[in-house]
Amino acid sequence: MRTFACIALGVAAAVVWAGAASAQPAAASGDGWPAPRTPWGAPDLQGVWTNTMTTPLERPDELAGREVLTAEERAELDELAVRNADQPPRERDTGAYNSFWLEKGLRTEQTSLIVAPADGKLPAFTPAAHQRVVDLAAARKLPSASWTDLNVFDRCIARGMPGAMMPGFYNHNYHILQSPGYVVIALEMLHDVRVIPLDGRPHIAPGIAQWLGDSRGRWEGDTLVVETTNVADKVNEFRRSHTVFGASRHLRLVERFRRAGPDRIDYTFTVDDPTTFVTAWTGSAPLSSTEGPLYEYACHEGNYAMEHILRGARAQDGAGEDFNPVAPLTLIRGGNP
Repeated sequence: MRTFACIALGVAAAVVWAGAASAQPAAASGDGWPAPRTPWGAPDLQGVWTNTMTTPLERPDELAGREVLTAEERAELDELAVRNADQPPRERDTGAYNSFWLEKGLRTEQTSLIVAPADGKLPAFTPAAHQRVVDLAAARKLPSASWTDLNVFDRCIARGMPGAMMPGFYNHNYHILQSPGYVVIALEMLHDVRVIPLDGRPHIAPGIAQWLGDSRGRWEGDTLVVETTNVADKVNEFRRSHTVFGASRHLRLVERFRRAGPDRIDYTFTVDDPTTFVTAWTGSAPLSSTEGPLYEYACHEGNYAMEHILRGARAQDGAGEDFNPVAPLTLIRGGNP
């Protein structure tokens, strides 16, 4: 049973006043839809939204050169995804969630979340980042000496940026609140909260790093533009299937939110991390309205898998399997490229 989380957001206290005040007249969007306004005249992005969808991060090779699917192709891929999730586990495999537990999400015709580069693929890694990926893949095959050997995603601590705002398998829901000086985004996955000032203040000192970075927002017409820097380099992962990324301290993330209809926010993000990727890349993961409220996601507090992972590693030790207890510590806990 999931427990409802009562999240106290002091910075959003003005939203209570905003809800009681009369709204400003709606302004027409580019397609003629009258976009709502807050009482102080800003575009209204408030509500509970989701971008859970079946679209892969990268465009499959068989769809090269195509940005959208036909309706028939979309339905066929959805059916294939369900069949794959329901496959029986392999020998000695504990298995994972079947389709009952997975959110199918929005059925979009996009062939990839990535819209730039035009091929829908992640840019190449820099040589240092490529070696990092190889080392991490090797480290993951080794038993863990302690919980500190496992990455922070497996420990239910963080998915990093832009991973925290990207779709995956479930719980990709966001509660957006606004006050005259702030936008606040509460994330259901790993129960994070982003507090985004809009007053033009500078970013925090370069030497300070945070799990979700330091965000600053501004309005460009009806589009909320959020620039994030100072992201901690401790999410040392590059999992395409789970949209988890290990950003370096050089990451500059630019997000754009624009209300496109009563039930949709166009959301795009551009990742500029020159020590990880040879060029910047952009993704599109539109938000659709969903019923609230958000629920507590007590993954870290109830992460019983951690104990089982370590018990399994000790069983491998007892069986005399090859194990270098130093390697995982060196590879996973080291700094990013």
